[in-house]
Amino acid sequence: MFVAEGSFLHADLDSFFASVAQRDDPSLRGKPVVVGGGIVLAASYEAKAHGVRTAISTRVARRLCPDLIEVPPTFTAYVDASHAVFEVFRDITPLVEGISIDEAFLDVGGLRRTGRTPSQIGAELRRRVKVEVGLPISVGIAASKFLAKIASAASKPDGLLSVPVGSELDFLHPLPVEALWGVGKVTAGKLHERGIGTVGQLARLDRETLVSIVGPGGRHLHEVSNARDPRRVEVGRRRRSIGSQRAIGRGRHTAEELDATLISLVDRVTRRLRAGERVGRTFTLRLRFEDMTRATRSRTVRRSGAGTDAWLATGRELLAEARPLIADRGLTLLGISISGLDESDTEQLELPFDTREPSQLDGALDAVRDKFGSSSITRGVLVGRDPGFEAPLLPDTPKGRAR
Repeated sequence: MFVAEGSFLHADLDSFFASVAQRDDPSLRGKPVVVGGGIVLAASYEAKAHGVRTAISTRVARRLCPDLIEVPPTFTAYVDASHAVFEVFRDITPLVEGISIDEAFLDVGGLRRTGRTPSQIGAELRRRVKVEVGLPISVGIAASKFLAKIASAASKPDGLLSVPVGSELDFLHPLPVEALWGVGKVTAGKLHERGIGTVGQLARLDRETLVSIVGPGGRHLHEVSNARDPRRVEVGRRRRSIGSQRAIGRGRHTAEELDATLISLVDRVTRRLRAGERVGRTFTLRLRFEDMTRATRSRTVRRSGAGTDAWLATGRELLAEARPLIADRGLTLLGISISGLDESDTEQLELPFDTREPSQLDGALDAVRDKFGSSSITRGVLVGRDPGFEAPLLPDTPKGRAR
């Protein structure tokens, strides 16, 4: 009997960081492994079976699983593995939309002419990633992107699940509301308070009622709970903002310590801006306090740019303005982002033109770090300080340049 299948695939590497560690060290295979340095960044499925989850402390994780093996993160290994996996994706279809370093949407509708079904293509993708890269990957197939993502999550670990066309609601409605993309702990709590536990119960609410419960995001939830998602796979989509953050722990932090953390974040973010040939216009400072509340401060500058010194000056001004609040409430996390991004070749020059290149130093430092590693050269104020874990990201490829 013929079963119609959707053309969207969502491919998601399983416990990516932990799987890379197990691949590269055979002695770790089949054992409970976490990647981290005080905080769990990733956990193998063997560790998850004991209740270990990301974002908990490794101390708590070891209490849950006494045999736990902790390994440090290996940035270059993750980047290399991601590049290899995305090469497989793009060899299968040019219509690939990267979501993060370890997951992507693929549109395989045009491959029907080859006589292969989406399930066959998904199986081939999983086989190639396993053989060529050595990593397990789960694949969901559906007629919409959001449903393909839910299907890949349901297929984990190391599985494939296709939701036949016409049976979307049969698959979707029995699921808990937490399965929906965009339903976090707070939103789920609001829904549970009103006795709404499944996607089907949520779908039966009218849009206005749902908005009154969860806010403007209720419109999106109403659509996806009824299996409506018109989005297509976007190839070459670029980031709207670039950011980084650092947890700094509880306790009082001196102005010098906070400034050093800010310097490290600005160095990191502006380097990413220049690598993607982008300029930005708005700087946002993100703060998390000891009572777990948050605040943001932002400033839009007159002229877009990617220079480290200019953005550092803006960040310092915002941090100085926030210091009374920090002194009163304590600070546990500092983050920044630069948004209002545009291509660097669109930057408006101003009179009088300066014949000196303002970013020569930035460019020289970027070249050294690209060749010898990000820690090869650093500011004196950062010497001896823990730089923190820098999560690997998909490259923000310059416009018109092949990945």
